[in-house]
Order: sequence, then C-alpha cells, then structure tokens
Amino acid sequence: MDSEDVISNLENGDHPKDQDFKGVVIKSSSLVVKKSSDPMLDSKVRLGMLRQFVANLQEVILGTKLAFLFPAIPLAVAADFYRFGRAWIFAFSLLGLTPLAERVSFLTEQIAYFTGPTVGGLLNATCGNATELIIAMFALHQNKIHVVKYSLLGSILSNLLLVLGTSLLFGGLANLKKEQRFDRKQADVNSLMLLLGLLCHLLPLMFQYAVGPGIITSKYTLEMSRASSIFMLIAYIMYIFFQLKTHRQLFESQEEDEDEEKAVIGFWSAFIWLVGMTIMIAILSEYVVGTIEAASESWGISVSFISIILLPIVGNAAEHAGSIIFAFKNKLDISLGVALGSATQISMFVVPLCVTVAWIMKIEMNLDFGLLETGSLAFTIIVTAFALQDGTSHYMKGMVLFLCYTVIAACFFVHKIPHNQMASTCSLKAESSAGVWAS
Repeated sequence: MDSEDVISNLENGDHPKDQDFKGVVIKSSSLVVKKSSDPMLDSKVRLGMLRQFVANLQEVILGTKLAFLFPAIPLAVAADFYRFGRAWIFAFSLLGLTPLAERVSFLTEQIAYFTGPTVGGLLNATCGNATELIIAMFALHQNKIHVVKYSLLGSILSNLLLVLGTSLLFGGLANLKKEQRFDRKQADVNSLMLLLGLLCHLLPLMFQYAVGPGIITSKYTLEMSRASSIFMLIAYIMYIFFQLKTHRQLFESQEEDEDEEKAVIGFWSAFIWLVGMTIMIAILSEYVVGTIEAASESWGISVSFISIILLPIVGNAAEHAGSIIFAFKNKLDISLGVALGSATQISMFVVPLCVTVAWIMKIEMNLDFGLLETGSLAFTIIVTAFALQDGTSHYMKGMVLFLCYTVIAACFFVHKIPHNQMASTCSLKAESSAGVWAS
C-alpha cells in the first residue's frame, strides 16, 4: 500500500494492516520533518532572536538608572560632525561616558558568571577601570602627559576620599544603632599596596629636590620611573595571585554576603555588548581628550580641576553608587573592596602600565606627578589608612574623608595656571638651574 493511500485511509477512519502501518509511520514522520523546515519555522527562529535582542536591549540599556544619559552619546557624535563648540562636544562626551562606564562593569559581571571566579576576577581587574585606561591611552597618543597624570591621580583620590568617604558617611547615618565592622585584613593588604605605589611616586620627586633639576637629573628620573613601573606591575600580578589563589579566604567575605544571583543575559550577548560599549567609550574618550583645553578656556576652569575632579567622578559613577548601596546594607567589606580595590588597581596597574606604554611609544612620562599632586596623594593614603586601622566605622570617619576630598577639590579649582605656562616656567627654571650647576 502506498504511503499516500494509507494517510488518506487514516484521515477517513480506515485502519490498515499492522505491517503497512509501521512502514507508513516512518514515511509519514519524514513528511512531518520536511514540513517542519518550512519558512514558518525560519520566521519563528527570527522572531525568537528578535525577542532575545529586545530582552538584552532592555537589560543592558534600560536596566540602569543612568539610562537617561544615553542620548548624550549621539549628541556628542552629532556635535563633532556638525562642528558645534568644542566645549559642547566635551560636555556631551563626559555625560555619555557615565552610563557606559556603569554598563561595562555590569557586563563584566555577567561574563564572570560563565567564566568562573578566577577568570572573572582577572576580567574585573582589567575592565574595572576601562574608562580611565582608555582616556589615558588617548591622552598619551596625543602627547598630553599632564592629562594622563591628572586623571589617574584624580581616580585614586576619588576612590579613597569621595567613594569611600560618602559610603562610610551614609552607611553610618543609616545604621546609627548598629556598630559597623569590617575585616581589616583585606584593608591592610590594599593599604600596603597603596603605600608601595606612593613610594614609587615620591622617589623621583625627592630625587629631583635632593640632586637639583637638570638634564641629567631628568634622565635619571625617567629611568628610575620606568624601572619602578616594572616592579609595580610585578607587585600587582602578585597581588592578583594573592587575592585569587593563595589567600582567597581574606577576600571571600564579600562573596558570601552577596545574594546568589544568576546571569540575566547570555555569554556571547554580554561579550558583544561589551565590545560595542568599549568602542563607544574609545570614541567619546577621544572627544574628551581632544576638547579638554577648549572646555577649560570656555568654562574658566583649570585643566587640572577637570582632569582630577570631573573625569574621575564620571569614571567612578557606578562604583560610587554600588559602594553606597552596600554601606546602607551594612556590608562594609564589599564597599571597602570596591573603593580600595579600584584605587589599588589604578595606582599599581594603570599608572605603571601608562609609563611602560609611553616608553614603548618613545614618550618621556615619569612617575613625578608634581609636589602639590604627590602631596595630596600622600595625605589621602595616610588619612585613609588611619581611618581603617581599627576595623570599625561610623559616619564621622566618612565625613572627614569627604571633607578632605572637598578641600583638595577646592585647591585644584583655584589652581588656574595654564599647563603650557607651567611647562614654560618649569623649563626656564630647569635651564637656569642647569646653568648654575654648569658654572
């Protein structure tokens, strides 16, 4: 019996013989398979992919309270294309970087769910300060060493004083009837790393004041900075190994306190979004670096204030918000891990990496950030270490750290000497000092 006849008999209610029925089932199933490959299935697949894209779009773009700042990104591109004022390009780029920095952190966490704690930790260490690193690289490419130093210094000050200070302040106010405690061990490790970085910044400065300015001194300072940068990178690699392998138990408290969460988007979706947002950060960072002097002149604000205060606030917006939320929940270990970990990463990884990359690019960048800048860094690290020495916290400690940041910000706000004028003044002093030493 033919398969078509059997199918027609089945539709009419007639039952064929068993042997015929078995053969027809196999053939009819093949017909069903053929029918399942119709364009209707392709449309369902496309509809499923569209639904997944819309769901990912909702999680990535609309899943943050900073979503209202995303329109600043196309406005920055349009301002550059239609040649608006350079100050407008800088302002739109600065606003657009804020949600991008927060979303990069979110996407990195999503990828970490699939890669495991070791690779996830390394990924967080690499992408945690992606905005600052990209801005620094573009500034290096344009030979704006002062912007590189100012922005990286400002990121350390912002994490230690603004992020940590406001977290302890609001956390203490929200938990007045509770004693806020944290594990001193991880705070001590980060403090030691920050002090090591401070030593590497102080030595070139002290060497210049001890020997005296001159061409030979500048050469030795540069060589000393490059050697110190290599040792700082080695120390940071050991710090990552210490944190993720040998003494992981010191840093596990923040993982135990967190609620068990699952990834809300897939691995490849998160990876593609991460690449796209990193490209957008690179575009906006180029706008920021290229228009920072124009914005300084237009707004009447010094380049040092914009680089040390405004840029780090944008780059640390996500860390700032997250740290305060955890402090409200009386989870200070997480808040300290966010603030101190980010500051350590900038000091011991991003700064020496920039010096090394500048060395490869044959750009003379050293670790001498200047007397005012290095002094601010030194007092910041010392005050933070004193505030965290007893393993307890209250709102007064946060208030002191926040006021320290306010005072430093006010200092750089009135420091309105243009960089080119400072550079010429420093070169004149160097030439005169060299002449005195030569005579």
